[in-house]
Amino acid sequence: MKRHKDTLEFYSIENNSDIQIEFVGSIKAGFPSPANDFLKDKIDLNKYVSVHPDATYYAKVNGLSMEGEFSDGDLLVIDKSLNPTDGKIAVCYIDGDFTVKRIKIEGDKCLLVPTNSDFPTIEVTESNQFQIWGVVSYVIKKVM
Repeated sequence: MKRHKDTLEFYSIENNSDIQIEFVGSIKAGFPSPANDFLKDKIDLNKYVSVHPDATYYAKVNGLSMEGEFSDGDLLVIDKSLNPTDGKIAVCYIDGDFTVKRIKIEGDKCLLVPTNSDFPTIEVTESNQFQIWGVVSYVIKKVM
């Protein structure tokens, strides 16, 4: 099994942004219609993705351990106020490094599970320096 190292680049949220983008509302993936007929308002993406602005930050994915969930270069929106429960994807600090993994609780075990099988599952033990920094609430992907 190959061991690759992922890294994350962290960014704080900009709360004073004056940039607003035209907001179409919801779009059905059905028959096409001109978007201009449906323009409703403007949206500030920072306000949309940060329910708790003082507890929200961004991280850019750099690595492949969560391939399938995210890709290298995706932007994660992380909320430190959310409860890191079983099945959630979280940014974790373990033994001096940051990683993003799915949390799995099995009895009294806490596992950090990658989606890419080239990476090992990490079992958190009492000997680890470990902290959950926040739960991923949104992913901003580039599709082109």
